Amino acid sequence: MPETSRPAHPLSVAEALRFTATRAHETTFFFDFDGVLSPVTDDPDASQAVPSVLGVLEQLATRLQRVAIVSARPVSFLRSRFGSLEHVDLFGLYGLEVWHDGDVVTEPAALPWVPAMAELADRARAELPDDILIEYKRLSVALHYRTAPQHAQEVERWGHEQAERIGLRIQGGRMVIELKPPVDQDKGMVISDGVLQAGCAWYFGDDMSDIKAFDALRAREAVDPNFFGVAVAVANPETGDEVSSAADLTLDSPEDVARFLSDALPILANGRG
Repeated sequence: MPETSRPAHPLSVAEALRFTATRAHETTFFFDFDGVLSPVTDDPDASQAVPSVLGVLEQLATRLQRVAIVSARPVSFLRSRFGSLEHVDLFGLYGLEVWHDGDVVTEPAALPWVPAMAELADRARAELPDDILIEYKRLSVALHYRTAPQHAQEVERWGHEQAERIGLRIQGGRMVIELKPPVDQDKGMVISDGVLQAGCAWYFGDDMSDIKAFDALRAREAVDPNFFGVAVAVANPETGDEVSSAADLTLDSPEDVARFLSDALPILANGRG
């Protein structure tokens, strides 16, 4: 008989997978992209998913209710990396864009901010040091100082000044500050909505913005005693142990994520494995 009571936190990997397998048909796996499915790179445009990930995600989608990628990247970028996957949903720009069943849906409240974000990107290129990478995403602008950490304070100060001037919100990240429209949308909200029809959900993240997704799983467990959530951190030195300490389980790298998922497939397919 299937287990009816969810495991208590903290969890072991085996315990979490065994229980998830009993309700795979009502389970969603959510993944961040950078640092989780792909190693973080100096040039964001060069990021590629770990080669084995594509096949694993497609197989997961046949075993689970849903598989989704929730990223700060635009949907257009995610499509360029995962366009061959037919059954994986894509949430871009923290959920401001969604790819589902062949269509892209953009949050209407964010669209009026497109001109302001383009102007901001131009201003950043003119006013910030040349070795700061300016990533224009149509609905946000990311200021990367990974290759020039000596400018971190200057970039952070400039970003906060612009956010106050225009009325934008700021999202911090791994060696990056991102400015985005003042629209209520983040990874936590994506997960909160995404688990309403799920009995179980896992979220794999590596950055500060992913803690909101972890919190969404906890919040759902608090109001639904039948829901089971698993927060998985992918360790990295740039966020220290802050993300890992907020998670149930920790993996060491995107390559480790791919191996973990590959090993999990037969367990999820066979019930108790």
